[in-house]
Amino acid sequence: MALQFAPGDDLIFQLESGYGLLRVVAAEERDGEAVWHLSAYEELFPDVESAEAALSDSSLLTPRATHLALTDRALAKTPAARLGNRPVREEELAPLREWRERGGVAEERSALLLLGLR
Repeated sequence: MALQFAPGDDLIFQLESGYGLLRVVAAEERDGEAVWHLSAYEELFPDVESAEAALSDSSLLTPRATHLALTDRALAKTPAARLGNRPVREEELAPLREWRERGGVAEERSALLLLGLR
């Protein structure tokens, strides 16, 4: 995996309307390809500092997507930077397990496109 993210990383991205948050739940290799498992939050913040402050009690954040599976190329197309790292909670892994049970396929589109954001 060429990208320098790890499970538990909180990522920030910028839109015209504010900053949003993604979370790396897991990373794995499938069929020789890197697959990144992310979740996304609904809230947008006016600045990076507000987003960081919101992560201090992430239970107050609203999930927008509990699981996105992206290829390494798709995550590289997602303009995001690492804010910090927190332990991954067991409940964050449940959607990943369900995806695996369904035989899920990793997406080639960026996280922002999958979320309907531009």
